[in-house]
This record gives sequence, C-alpha cells and structure tokens, in this order.
Amino acid sequence: MKTKIWLSSPHMGGNEQNYVKEAFDTNWVAPLGPNVTGFEQDLEKFLNEDVHIAALSSGTAALHLGLILLGVKAGDEVICQSFTFSASANPIVYLGATPVFIDSEIETWNMCPVALEDAIKDRISKGKTPKAIIPVHLYGMPYKADEIRSIANKYNIPILEDSAEALGSHYKGKMCGTFGDIAALSFNGNKIITTSGGGALVSHSKEIKEKAVFLATQARDNAPHYQHSEIGYNYRLSNISAGIGRGQMEVLQKHINLRREMHDFYKSIFKDNDAITVFQEPNSDYFSNHWLSCITINSDKLGKSREEIRLELEKENIESRPLWKPMHLQPIFKDYPYYGGKISETLFETGLCLPSGSNLNNDDKNRIKEVFQRFF
Repeated sequence: MKTKIWLSSPHMGGNEQNYVKEAFDTNWVAPLGPNVTGFEQDLEKFLNEDVHIAALSSGTAALHLGLILLGVKAGDEVICQSFTFSASANPIVYLGATPVFIDSEIETWNMCPVALEDAIKDRISKGKTPKAIIPVHLYGMPYKADEIRSIANKYNIPILEDSAEALGSHYKGKMCGTFGDIAALSFNGNKIITTSGGGALVSHSKEIKEKAVFLATQARDNAPHYQHSEIGYNYRLSNISAGIGRGQMEVLQKHINLRREMHDFYKSIFKDNDAITVFQEPNSDYFSNHWLSCITINSDKLGKSREEIRLELEKENIESRPLWKPMHLQPIFKDYPYYGGKISETLFETGLCLPSGSNLNNDDKNRIKEVFQRFF
C-alpha cells in the first residue's frame, strides 16, 4: 500500500514542543497560563486590527458563545450560509433558535447578498427579524464583506463571522476574522495551523472578550466561594494546546505560502483542460489562504463524473472529498427555511476538494499529477 496522501494534515514547525515543554516545566498544565495569553496576543498582532481574542476549545465553541453574546435566545431566527460545514449551523439549534439558510453566489461560493436581503425582507414580513447573520469564508475564500455588511447595517442585524477556514485570508487588505461584530477562528487538526483542537473568539471590544472568557470558564462569579448567576461552559483553551498554537504562529505565513503554491500546482495541471475549473479569487480585492484547493468538473465535457475522479484518487491512497453538502439538503436541517436557487447544490454535485496540505512534497505532487494524467 502506498503512503497515504491526506487532504489536509497537521504540519508542525519545530518550536511547538519548546512551548509545551515550558508549560510542563513550570507546571502550567491548567486551562490558563502564559501560553494562552501569548497565543491570544500573537493572534491579535497577526490580525493587525483593534481586536481582542479569547482562546477557546474549538471554533464551534466560539460560534456558540458568539450567538449568546449577540443575544440569541430560544425562538429567535439566525441567518446562516447553507454551503458550509454543520458547525456553522449547529450552535443556532443548541440555543433553541431557528436557522434560516441562504444560497451561495458563484464568484466566492459564499453567502449570496441578493438571497440574504430577500430572506431578511421575508422574515420581517412574517414578524421575525433575524437576530444575527453567519456568513462563512469557505475554503479560505473571503465572502463579499462590503455587500454583506451593507445589508446587515441596513436592517440593524449583527454579523457573526465564521472565519474558521480563513486565517491569513484578506479582503481589500483587511484580514478575515475582523469583519464581523464577533468572529470565530478554528485550529482543528486539519486547519492551516492547529492546536490539535481549539478555536478563538474575535471581538472589537475588550468587554465582549472578557464576557466570553467569563462564560467559557463556567461563568463563575467574583466571590471567594463557587457562585454562579449565569449558565457557563467549559470552553477555555488549555495552556498545553495554546503552546502548540504559539509554535504554529511562527510558521503561519510559511503555511499560507505553501497552501497557495499547492493551488498554483493545480492550476498548472488543469490549465489546458476546459472541463476542470480551479476555484480562485474573482479579482484582486480577494486574497485566499487556499486552505483547501477545490475544482469543479463539467461532466458533459469531461465524460467522467466528480465521483469517478475521487475514486481514482482513492485507488492510489490519495484523499479527496466532495465539497460541503449544503445544510438545507442535510436530513437534520431539511425542514428549516431556505432562500436562493441551486448554486450551492450544483457546487456540491460537481466539486471536489484536493490534497492541499502545506507539508506535501514533490513526490506527493508527482503522484497526484500522474493520477490525473492517466485518468484523462
């Protein structure tokens, strides 16, 4: 069996163990400590905006707390991009609220501004003004931030920005993770940097960050005994995991460059194939970290389907994966409101994510290239 080529595997930089060792040597193995503070500061510096970071146990935790901090409660409605991973939508249901799903537009594959405004108008006409909007920077591609913000401001609805896949991406020079009233980052094992698990909440307010930390540490009141006036959560990132994150921050820019090189590699493979389209930025306003490089397949031109390509790669022990199945097509979400057409559905049917890791070497690239050359 040939060595597995993964879609997106963790890539250590070398100094992670030093930060972790320091945590052990100083006995800072609790969910607090110098690495947590240092990791938060590293992220704040990288995002290069007036932001405040709370390091958490996952990106999902950040979205959950973000909704709570925006005042979402049971019975409310929250607008959510349909073409995304389920973690974008699940926290809405945790709170007893209703997700309202929105189709994508074809340029960035993210939330369609036209369908968004149609949905807001219709929900208001039904007596339900949405409490928040969750757009996603899918696969590292920035969403149409100016248009989404303009609509959100028009109807006075806050944005909870899902930037789980987009650390290092930017739009008009502004970093993803800084567009929302609150934003979520992820450091899951398959992300551009990882803390093995982990995430972060980003806010423009120190007070919101402090409230997030309070809720993430079981909402313990300021008292000598254990006293609780609010429901809390065990969502804080550990000092050990944060040590991994500090080491990863040292190689983040390198990882971004290598992911973008993988994207260019696929562009070179398919440059003469008009049946394959490599997903890329629509214009120079957009800069994607290309967390995952994706293609869409015109089966009529190619004479072969997305699934045939995936299985051919699988035969050679190379992982690839269909694009996200839209939330409005998922069994658990099929009965919730949906606005838009069939763009996300078509992308799911025709699209494929290809191996994109920053640790892929030339031998890996040659194996991938040979499969496509043979297949075509």
